[in-house]
Amino acid sequence: MNVEDSEQMELFLQRMGLSEASSLEEADVVLLNTCSVRRKPEEKAFSFLGELKKLKAQKEEMIIGVCGCMAQLRAEEIRKRCPHVDFIVGTAQIAQIPGLITEAKQARRFEMRLDLPPRKGAIVTHLPSRAQPEKKATKIKAFVPIQYGCDKFCTFCIVPITRGRERSRPTDDILNEIRILAEKGVKEFTLLGQTVNSYGKNLLEGRVPFSRLLWKIAEIEGVERIRFTSPYPRDFRDDLINTIRDCDKVMEHVHLPLQSGDNDVLKEMRRVYTVEQFKEIYWKLREIPGIAITTDIIVGFPGETETQFENTLRVVEELRFDSAFMFAYSPRPGTPAAQRTDQIPHNVKKKRLQELIALQNRITCEVNATEVGKVFEVMVEGFSEKEPDKMISTNGDSKWMKGLTRHNKTVHFLGENKIEAGEIVSVRATESHLWGFYAEIL
Repeated sequence: MNVEDSEQMELFLQRMGLSEASSLEEADVVLLNTCSVRRKPEEKAFSFLGELKKLKAQKEEMIIGVCGCMAQLRAEEIRKRCPHVDFIVGTAQIAQIPGLITEAKQARRFEMRLDLPPRKGAIVTHLPSRAQPEKKATKIKAFVPIQYGCDKFCTFCIVPITRGRERSRPTDDILNEIRILAEKGVKEFTLLGQTVNSYGKNLLEGRVPFSRLLWKIAEIEGVERIRFTSPYPRDFRDDLINTIRDCDKVMEHVHLPLQSGDNDVLKEMRRVYTVEQFKEIYWKLREIPGIAITTDIIVGFPGETETQFENTLRVVEELRFDSAFMFAYSPRPGTPAAQRTDQIPHNVKKKRLQELIALQNRITCEVNATEVGKVFEVMVEGFSEKEPDKMISTNGDSKWMKGLTRHNKTVHFLGENKIEAGEIVSVRATESHLWGFYAEIL
């Protein structure tokens, strides 16, 4: 979501007639887009703002804006600690940036825009033409937000505070944006939402199930691949499972956050599902041929006992996710979990995280090893940034290329120079690793 927000900011700046600077030192306007999901990104943001203070001392006309979740959450603190910042913009006010830049140039007066829109009927100012003509050969993928905010209020999560209540974009706006991007050469679309599969519940036009939206997108000419992230387990219904199975343009990959493998911890997290209910959805998804399922897991949640942590390990061992994002719990100010007195010591959280990562990495390697020899459909993203450490000589007609399988796994393969980004090729996996596969093109 932050990547997509940054693309929107760039488009608004381009509409003002601004262009990307070749270096930070040469910039007239600097926007820092921030994240608050954990504490470390916030610390990095304050550190970077300290560097910008030195830069602005040498270039007083530079305009600095702080945007995103941290701006929404800690605006007053940013203003106090960083008086060199010209304006602060919250998560729902990106469209205000051009006006704030103009005002900063003229008046040099500090401004803040932090209002969050109402849950229903909010108008989202969103610019769809992100696939620039000169980038048509490489712009093959796009993030498309379909929903903002969240109504779940998990006790560890700051999102409802930073992004507001759940609100869905009108269906026609989404379809029009994707249609424009597809005409410009974008082939793969990732639909974004905090609980993306609850899309459509609060639309003025009436409820539009997420599965119906997927089918509507699949009908658009030029769309070849559809992905989405992240769904919420409780809202994962059979119609969506059937759509993943039956709609060829919807990729066979689901990122389904578990968070914990213990029912008592899930209850304390206010996740509103049990391990048993999660497993029921999981095994239905596993019936889809070739599907990959990934997840999120938090260890060291306040009060988590050693037995509860071991329950998580057992569930991970049983379900054998293709991969996982794994985190040690990070207290977020203003959330119920952060106020608890039974916080887990840092060294215990670190030890549990290392144990979980070791387990999941072993499983991922084992799962990938079973797929060596299989043929995959890969959308070429282009040449590899770094030549893989493979003892294979290349010549002028071939080069290491990379792409993603339908089930979202990375593949490196030797391809001819005439292969372009966006082409779909068939490859056979010859070697597996934690990150994915080496393969031969067929």
